[in-house]
Amino acid sequence: MKTTQVAKKDEVTRNWYLVDADNKVLGRIATEIANVLRGKNKPTFTPSVDTGDFVIVVNADKIQLTGNKNADKIYYSHSGFPGGLKEISAGKLLEKKPEDLIKKAVKGMLPKNKLARHMIKKLKIYTGTDHPHAAQQPKALSI
Repeated sequence: MKTTQVAKKDEVTRNWYLVDADNKVLGRIATEIANVLRGKNKPTFTPSVDTGDFVIVVNADKIQLTGNKNADKIYYSHSGFPGGLKEISAGKLLEKKPEDLIKKAVKGMLPKNKLARHMIKKLKIYTGTDHPHAAQQPKALSI
């Protein structure tokens, strides 16, 4: 009788992956990033253990949105005070903070628990082509 292998936190090996977001669609790239952060691309995937890898995203300012999402998609935030509801369109968010646009898309695809807060910390997003993680020797992730 075979037993199922359950990954342990200490036994997980983490790799680094580099994703170039130049002319890529936001939703398509976010699903692949979320799968790598969660560890679903590994044979040792365990839902209750963070088995994911680190992901570096470059050229975040050159990401594409399909349809009329630049004007129609609205992101909301609340300050916690009465009347503190703020809204920003996806187009304006792409101009101001393209890193936040990708981070919000990926975070929405992760589970809603404490484990997801550890997973999202392994996501590094940069607007240009330069990043300070060259020492980790990231592999290119084809999307």
